[in-house]
Amino acid sequence: MRIRHLIRTTDLQLNEIEGIFRHTDSFSIDTQPKKILENKRFITIFFENSTRTLSSFEIAIKNLGGEVIRLDVSKSSTSKGESIADTAATLNAMQPHGIITRHNSAGASNFLARFTSCPIINGGDGAHAHPTQALLDLYTIRRCFWHKQNSNNDLSYIDDTLKILKNKRIAIVGDIKNSRVANSNIELLSRFGVDITLVAPPHFLYKTRFKTSYNLHDIIDNIDILMSLRTQTERHNNQIYGSLKDYANRFCITKELLGDRDIIVLHPGPVHRNIDIDDYVLSDSRCKVLQQVGNGVKIRMAIMSFLIHN
Repeated sequence: MRIRHLIRTTDLQLNEIEGIFRHTDSFSIDTQPKKILENKRFITIFFENSTRTLSSFEIAIKNLGGEVIRLDVSKSSTSKGESIADTAATLNAMQPHGIITRHNSAGASNFLARFTSCPIINGGDGAHAHPTQALLDLYTIRRCFWHKQNSNNDLSYIDDTLKILKNKRIAIVGDIKNSRVANSNIELLSRFGVDITLVAPPHFLYKTRFKTSYNLHDIIDNIDILMSLRTQTERHNNQIYGSLKDYANRFCITKELLGDRDIIVLHPGPVHRNIDIDDYVLSDSRCKVLQQVGNGVKIRMAIMSFLIHN
């Protein structure tokens, strides 16, 4: 049986993503999910800090009856000089049913997959990819537009994400160049027909086939979704802007910028308040940051189920 890894969103076909979304929908209806991961053990090994991704994976696994062993990297043999390959091989010898990992080096998850015989799920690798974040972002957008079209707030299955999202317009704002979230969202959203504009200072952009802008005000009347990103200061070799305040003056999502426009606001977290998004917008009903967090648990429940049973 072929092992399924989730390293980037292209590891999943469109019909498989639809199936994962339908399964996720079922968790919105069923308050007592079946314990489909009972007697299965998973290891989380995060070489970078995380609140949302790590905790939501662990909650997702436990919700489905699975067991989670969190490897504390600071107390593991990697701190003694053990290679990532040896760490992976050692963990694999313990016969887990899956390993969820995060690393500051792009491609780390691909490398780990060479030394394991269980699914590797990428919780973020450098500035490369963060597939489950992109999936939960897409799922959140999908539900928002479904509810806009169905005012009865029906929580039944949603079919045909392509139809719901085709030609919807998103602006991804911020440190595009250093963001794995941006990379995975661009990869995934474009496959579902979403029109993408990248908004950032020139030094936060790379050469791309997608539309770009250096000014939020120039594009605000032509979008349906705003996705703000955190400035990835830990990935900057040198400070490349005058100050975060200077950055915020041009790229913060504010009350004045939004006005009364019918726009969905997203952020993968953690949010730099009044740098990425201001306090007012964070408490506005158009801001879906906390819905993203809640959807992250359900999406990861569906992903773990898919990878273990396919």
